[in-house]
Amino acid sequence: MTPETQHPEYPYSVKIETPTGQSATVPITFLTPKQVEDFLQFEFKRLAQEAGVKGARIHVERAVTADYEKFIREVTACLRSATPNGA
Repeated sequence: MTPETQHPEYPYSVKIETPTGQSATVPITFLTPKQVEDFLQFEFKRLAQEAGVKGARIHVERAVTADYEKFIREVTACLRSATPNGA
């Protein structure tokens, strides 16, 4: 039995823009370069078509994840906003 080849995953930030001016940024996700390629060539087009959106644009770039303190602040803010009183 041969071990499976491990493909490194990298952090990516994804921003989607629609022709109507709406945009959404998807939180950082970890993907292999092949997954990014497949997503851009096939999946995004399919998803946009299924949603009935024409002319949507996508921006994918490698994300910087070295700012651990910023990460901790964002997680803390998210968790605090989830409490009923924002305590």
